Amino acid sequence: MVEDDETIRRSLGMALERYGYRVSSAPDGLAGLEMFREVRPDLLLLDVMLPHLDGIGLCHRIRETSQAPILMMSARGDALDVVAGLEAGADDYVIKPVDTSVLVARIRMLLRRTTFTAPTAADSPPQDADGLLRFRDLSVDTLGLDVRVDGRPVALTPTELRLLLEFVAAPGIAQQRQTLLRKVWDYGWDGDIRVVDLAVQRLRKKIGADHIETIRGFGYRFRR
Repeated sequence: MVEDDETIRRSLGMALERYGYRVSSAPDGLAGLEMFREVRPDLLLLDVMLPHLDGIGLCHRIRETSQAPILMMSARGDALDVVAGLEAGADDYVIKPVDTSVLVARIRMLLRRTTFTAPTAADSPPQDADGLLRFRDLSVDTLGLDVRVDGRPVALTPTELRLLLEFVAAPGIAQQRQTLLRKVWDYGWDGDIRVVDLAVQRLRKKIGADHIETIRGFGYRFRR
């Protein structure tokens, strides 16, 4: 956890430890980057407004070497903060002050995403016995969880991988943003569909924009 407010850092750390998590914390972005390199955590909780290196910049730096889940915290809930964090590679965000039970629910949700089960669908495309799906230059190994474009491996975050698995399980089928939010992000309540849009945008950059069609006012469709 990287949080510059000492009171929040201490109280939130203690609260998370009561839920059974082991928490390492830092007071600024540069200290957080150094701590990340030493600890290699399962999940990162980053404040947006940090001294020396802000949360957006820290998220960018972490994404250079790690696909670990990142949960951003914003005091303002400003749309620009949210979008910037998601574009930098964050998986989700919460608005401060945040109820501990809500924060823990988001953390559990992100950590569950690191244990994958490939989605199934009646209209899923033919695949090899080893679980390999092919879409022109894109290949997705649903068992080995390996994604390649033109034979080159593609590094995806857990969220991006779950999103891609949902898409390739049902090519040609239109999927609502709210449905993807529920299935990929495990939201049991209405969430911000910008999370979906920004994740699709990042996924397109990695696998090729032409694989995912936008259905205006509805959602997305993966090309057969």
